[in-house]
Amino acid sequence: MPTILAIESSCDDTSAAIVADGVVLSNVTAGQVVHEEFGGVVPEHASRAHQRNIVPTVAVALKRADRKPEDIDAVAFTRGPGLIGSLMVGVSFAKAFALARNLPLIEVDHMQAHVLAHFAEDPKPKFPFLCLTVSGGHTQLVVVKTALEQEIIGRTIDDAAGEAFDKSGKMLGLPYPAGPEIDKLARQGSPTIKFARPDPGELNFSFSGLKTSILYTLQKRIKAEPDFVKDNLADICASIQHTIVFILLRKLEMAAEQTGLTEIALAGGVSANSGLREGLAELGAAKGWSTYIPRIEYCTDNAAMIGVTGSFKYEAGEFVGQEVAPAARL
Repeated sequence: MPTILAIESSCDDTSAAIVADGVVLSNVTAGQVVHEEFGGVVPEHASRAHQRNIVPTVAVALKRADRKPEDIDAVAFTRGPGLIGSLMVGVSFAKAFALARNLPLIEVDHMQAHVLAHFAEDPKPKFPFLCLTVSGGHTQLVVVKTALEQEIIGRTIDDAAGEAFDKSGKMLGLPYPAGPEIDKLARQGSPTIKFARPDPGELNFSFSGLKTSILYTLQKRIKAEPDFVKDNLADICASIQHTIVFILLRKLEMAAEQTGLTEIALAGGVSANSGLREGLAELGAAKGWSTYIPRIEYCTDNAAMIGVTGSFKYEAGEFVGQEVAPAARL
């Protein structure tokens, strides 16, 4: 098995990892605080920060893994989906590193890598398994038949769950990213406020209607009580989180019943949410499922998941040439 340098730069985190024989030796991520004052990721700032961060991040990853550039056998990188400027930095670096050392290149789909983050460490799900993948830009139900054969059976038709968290937080005046803030405040409150639970049918998700429901509910309550948000912030956050988690787990339960799968996994940045993690554990225990949730380090955007996916693709001989280009909507 090879020693792989992995690069992840799909959004605002610059990450590099060294994965040898399928084992994660290092996983280093440089974040970008510049976006906090704007209440969201600014693509131009993100790409420029990647340019500053990528060389030192790779250097630290190599050092922590006790590896040198000449020890690398292949380079895996996120080709997409993501912000095109951010992807361009990671793809360009990966291509240059590989070209300089005549190494094979491995392109990785960011969402496929979130699913395969479960193989960064034990315990690992058994194939086939069902994975609920929830991130800032995507919400998907995926049947994972093998490491490299995945079928999407449900997806969001508009906004993703992560967007619902962040945009709801913005309505409440919470700092970006709002998801962790809502999670923290929700633990201090109770889900006493009812919001709409849009259902587009089958196994698909819809969160734009929920955002509208939250907005209109807040406007109505603030009109009657000007200090409503300030006086009820924890309960509002608990209600938002409860509603999003309910929608996600309801669809996951439907998918498990339709597929007959009992190996159930959770992946993506939103899988760091404590309410969702606890909800899955409770539902899994009630249904007799074997449930899997990665450590927080492997839930958010990280290069380890790119390297693990790259290891599977290396073994299968799936390489790309220097003509490869980033694909924002891969």
